[in-house]
Amino acid sequence: MANWVKEAVFYEIYPQSFYDSNGDGIGDIPGIIQKLDYIRELGCNALWIKPCYDSPFKDAGYDVRDYKKVAARYGTNEDLYRLFSEAHQKGIHVLLDLVPGHTSEEHEWFVASQKQEPNQYSGRYIWSDFWLGAMPGHPYIAGESERNGTYMLNFFKCQPALNYGFYKPVFSWQKSMDDPDCLATREAIKDVMRFWLAHGCDGFRVDMADSLVKEDTPDKAGTCEVWRDILGDIRREFPEAAFVSEWSNPQLALLSAGFDMDFYLDHPGNGYHTLLRDGGVGGEDNSYFRSEGQGDITRFLVDYLPKYEATKEKGYISFLTCNHDTPRASRTLSVQERKVAYGMLFTVPGVPFLYYGDEIGMRYIENLPTKEGGYTRTGSRTPMQWGGENGVLKEREAGEETGDALKGREAGKGTCDEALASLQNLGFSEADPEKLYLPVDPAADAPTVSEQEKDPNSLYSFMRRLLHFRAGQPSFKADAEFEVIVGEKEKPFVYRRGNLYCLVNPSLNPAAVSLPKVQDKRILFTTEDSGAREGDCLFDGIVPAQAFLVVER
Repeated sequence: MANWVKEAVFYEIYPQSFYDSNGDGIGDIPGIIQKLDYIRELGCNALWIKPCYDSPFKDAGYDVRDYKKVAARYGTNEDLYRLFSEAHQKGIHVLLDLVPGHTSEEHEWFVASQKQEPNQYSGRYIWSDFWLGAMPGHPYIAGESERNGTYMLNFFKCQPALNYGFYKPVFSWQKSMDDPDCLATREAIKDVMRFWLAHGCDGFRVDMADSLVKEDTPDKAGTCEVWRDILGDIRREFPEAAFVSEWSNPQLALLSAGFDMDFYLDHPGNGYHTLLRDGGVGGEDNSYFRSEGQGDITRFLVDYLPKYEATKEKGYISFLTCNHDTPRASRTLSVQERKVAYGMLFTVPGVPFLYYGDEIGMRYIENLPTKEGGYTRTGSRTPMQWGGENGVLKEREAGEETGDALKGREAGKGTCDEALASLQNLGFSEADPEKLYLPVDPAADAPTVSEQEKDPNSLYSFMRRLLHFRAGQPSFKADAEFEVIVGEKEKPFVYRRGNLYCLVNPSLNPAAVSLPKVQDKRILFTTEDSGAREGDCLFDGIVPAQAFLVVER
């Protein structure tokens, strides 16, 4: 396992929406490079970048047309190599997104696979052996290829499934896992991984990691075998490469498949769901971090603890603030509720991931038309809000002199008009608003980095303080000791990480905690700004309302 992962805090970037460096309305790799100092100063030391490969973008880049080529809208391969290099110089590791289960229907492999004449790619995808041949239990496409057969889909219509075999083939067209065509698919994915790792990538987040072998066993024995083979070979060549799975089953992903990290995803009914989105908008919300809800930490612990105990020696469960597939936490939690939630998410065991914009509380924008297959996910993919027209342009309208103040706000901007142009889309792009990848938050009080950096009580300031504090504490390494001290309904949640105690109270009322080993110990970190001062205040047994505290042991 890569040693650097133990101290990693990841920042997830949706490249289309992060920072547009050339004014075409779409974020790009040079834009990410320009913001590396921001990411480092925030307190993140690793990146996960969503697919940036050549693509028709029918599924936001998860329909890959060429695994080894950067999409032109993001830049060039050389831009990505430069990103790896400059990130490493700043102490930042970079994971790319690997999409092993399917490609675009425009990928050259699939174009060849559709041909009637047999070729080396004929078995690269899953095909029936007759044009009317159904694929029971799986979506498929018929009538679009010269080949006499139908092909299986892995997600959208544009994403034909790559062929890793069937665990126990039943029909004549189903290949076994050890069929030469299926083994060739594994080798092709290894080749893609080697290509980017050799150019400076530090590893991969793996999309739909549990979807490879079809008609697999309940414990995904076939898919796990494939990953052990792939990851085993790659690790022998790149021992410091790291891999995180989109699986949300750590017992399988970490113990059986061999990943380093597994995402604890927001699935209805699981422990993570009970923390942030248990009910959601329009209904009774019993999320643990809702101050007025009926949240219960035991509902989280009964799901999480067995997973943690079973896997803690083999890998890490990764908590996310959100990702590109789920609503932002701002949809259901207030700023203070998020401070308490993030205090816990970034101090429990494992490797945490911060979604771009969550550090300033970007909103989930309701009812946006779908973009590149986003649908209900589109509202979490809007442009990053760096600086605001809501403040700057109002000054201009009032006739105030803004040129001097604006000079230098953006690299290379020397005039008032140029600086204003760069801020008109909340600092994301100089393009005409109608040309943006997605519209920016239209609200007058849309949160921005520039405003929150100046406010010591902002969510950004809290997150920066939390991440820098975390970095200085060996007890918050991914594999440091973890023990639940108090995990009962209607009581503060208290847990130990090494030589530190973490105390969580989402409710609107102060709560007493009787812990002899904790009383009269220094408070090292807190969300509370009025009563408990960090470093010079002793814990008196009372956890303030809506507070997260770290107390020395």
